[in-house]
Amino acid sequence: MEEADLQQAAKVHQQAFVRQQRSYEWIKCNFNAAPRFLNFVAELNDEVVGYIVWGQKSGFRPEVILELEQLAVLPSHHNQGIATQLITQSLPQVKQLLAEQGSKLKHIIVNTRADNYAQQIYQKLLGAEVEMTIKSLYSADEVFMIARNVCPD
Repeated sequence: MEEADLQQAAKVHQQAFVRQQRSYEWIKCNFNAAPRFLNFVAELNDEVVGYIVWGQKSGFRPEVILELEQLAVLPSHHNQGIATQLITQSLPQVKQLLAEQGSKLKHIIVNTRADNYAQQIYQKLLGAEVEMTIKSLYSADEVFMIARNVCPD
């Protein structure tokens, strides 16, 4: 993600997360928090149609616990493989950025609504498994998933 992408990424956020507010501020503060947050976009015909935000948890460590902080695709572009591409194409770049800071990826955590079909994507692509469910956390039950030992020695 580049600064020029912020307005379009905010549009994606606004359409993907209708209960959230102040989309531009949200996207901009995550963008400005690099390298703690690593932001990537998916573009189609020079339009941002999706984005992914990866976050390093608990400080900069030799073995990183990485969170898939947020993944969003314009509703008009659902079921076209964009979310899959965002994960599969950004994760190698994240691993490279971690290596450049002297770190390696250990685990990936992700949380989502319990009824979100994206759980299947996280399980298939990352190997993430549901570790727990928290009742009525945001707008519904929320599951926390972990992909353990993503890059073993």
